This record gives sequence, C-alpha cells and structure tokens, in this order.
Amino acid sequence: MIGILRRVPKIELHCHLDGSVRPETMYELLTQQGENIGIKSIQEFERLVRVEEECESLNEYLKKFSYPLKVMQSKENIERISYELLEDLSKENVKYVEIRFAPFLHMNKDLTFDEVVESVLRGMNRARKDFNILSNAILICMRHDSLDKSIKVVEYGEKYLGKGVVAVDLAGNEQDFPPEIHREAFQLAYEKGYKITIHGGETGIVENIPKSIEFLHATRIGHGIAAIKDPRVMELLKEKNIFLEMCPTSNLQTKAVDSIENYPIKTYLKEGIGVTVNTDNTTVSNTSLYKEYMLLIDKLDFTIEEILKLIDNGVEAAYISKEEKVALRNIIKDELIRIGL
Repeated sequence: MIGILRRVPKIELHCHLDGSVRPETMYELLTQQGENIGIKSIQEFERLVRVEEECESLNEYLKKFSYPLKVMQSKENIERISYELLEDLSKENVKYVEIRFAPFLHMNKDLTFDEVVESVLRGMNRARKDFNILSNAILICMRHDSLDKSIKVVEYGEKYLGKGVVAVDLAGNEQDFPPEIHREAFQLAYEKGYKITIHGGETGIVENIPKSIEFLHATRIGHGIAAIKDPRVMELLKEKNIFLEMCPTSNLQTKAVDSIENYPIKTYLKEGIGVTVNTDNTTVSNTSLYKEYMLLIDKLDFTIEEILKLIDNGVEAAYISKEEKVALRNIIKDELIRIGL
C-alpha cells in the first residue's frame, strides 16, 4: 500500500505558496539578506517554520508565515520558490496543482503587483517544461484588508486570466472578518470571469459557508469543516455541487477539530458531497499528499478506492476546461493501470 500510494498520480487544489517554501531555501535566503534570526542550524530553523504539536489556534498557526514572507519580496526569490515547490510536488507524482498566494503580501519592498504575479507564473512555466507538472494560480484577497484592496486584486489580476491565473480566494482571520465585507470585490470577480474559492467554515463558523456561496459566488470552499454542524448547509453543498478543499493535518494543527476521529470527511464523502484532500501548507504543516492519504487510511479506515475517489473529485473540482479534465483523467487512468490499480 505504501509503495502504491507514493506512485499514485495526485491532484492538489489547496496549496499556499508562502506556507510551502523549502526550509533550506528560506534559511539560505534569510542568511543572504543578513536577517538576524538567532539560529545557528537548519534543524533549529525548521522548528521555527513548522507547526509543533502544541499549536493552539489558526491565528497561532498563521504566525509561522512571517519567515517565508521576509524572503518573498524579490522577483528572483518568488520565481525560485514557485519553481522549487512544483519540483517537490512533481517528485510526489502530483499531476496538477493550483497554487495560491496574496500578491499584496509580497509588495513590502517596492515590487509591483504585476512583478509578483509574473514571477510566480515564470516559475510555473519553467516547472511545466522541466517536470511536466501542470499548474494554475489563485490570487488571494486577505480578510483583514480593506474592500478597496480586494477590488484591486481582482482588477489588477484580470489581465492574467487565461495566462496562468484562474481564480480568486478570500483567506485569513475568519473569526473577525466575515465574507460579506468583501462582497463587492467578489461580485466584480464573478463578472470578470474568475473562478471563486473561499476559505469558509474552517474555524467553526458554519454560516460563513452559505454566505460565501450566496454573496461571494464560491464554487469551492476551503476547509468547510463546520458544515457538519448544519444539515441544511450540507444539503446546500450537494444541491449547488460545491466542492470542499479539505486539509486534514492542517485542520488538526489549528484545532479546527479536536481529533482525527471527529474529522467529518468520511461523512461528507458518504453523503455525496464533493470532497477533495489537500496539504494547505507543505512546510508549515510538515505534510504531503502521501501523508494526508496515509492519515485517512490509518485513522479513518479509508480504502484505496476511496482515496482514488478523492483524487478524481480533485480533477472534477479543478479550475480547468472540460477538455483538460478529460486529458488529466486519461493520464491518471494510464498510470493507475501501470501500477496495478
């Protein structure tokens, strides 16, 4: 099973670029920049940028992003980090990934919005040629930012639609900043033809899920754990064919659930809700898709057939054309036959 899972072709739809920087790269770049981090070894540094068991909340989890953001303020670094992430995912046999990032977080040292986005896209394009991994980008609006800034993300990003950018997202502190604050920006995104995914129901606020669908035009929900609290919300997800981008390890670390045994993913799957499994942040959560699958198999008795269903759901939920989905499914089918599945 272990060998087969490593070789299974995979789909990743919820992966934050700044949460998935190689620790070695971060350490190297921070040292080059002369940052005084008071750390003498990469082993010590890894403990700074990865979540330990005692993480108490999403807000505490989000503090781990300060280090990667320090090094993601130049075109060269952003391109390199994007390329390296795709190289790492290709080694895990990820066939398609959607990488998300908030452009304004990378504009603290005079980079323009265009320079940030184009640096990510350059890294993606190089990786496509070198590793044959397909990718698209999702632009994030931050919940704590102003509505005006979210509108700028939508307006400035429009020129990249069809050129590597496929969607917009709303992320950050869900507890204090409900979705409706950014309603106007996502109405604009909808009118401009962006796909829309929204972090919702990650920290227990179930009403943020229907709000994201109704007010912000979400066709996917990031996490969506709180849906289990309300049968009407679960019915809405089924009725509207809204896919959930679930991230088990991350959700355990942020205390979105108190134990893996209470994680609702299998219930969702049995109820016919479109569930996908993702890493969220490979570095911060110290995880991989292989680890996520093994967690579900070991702790929730998932079968290999159910894992393959999650992967196929990822294809169906991907922000790509019908023709691209057919091609992706054919690639996956051929590889599964080769490994005996």
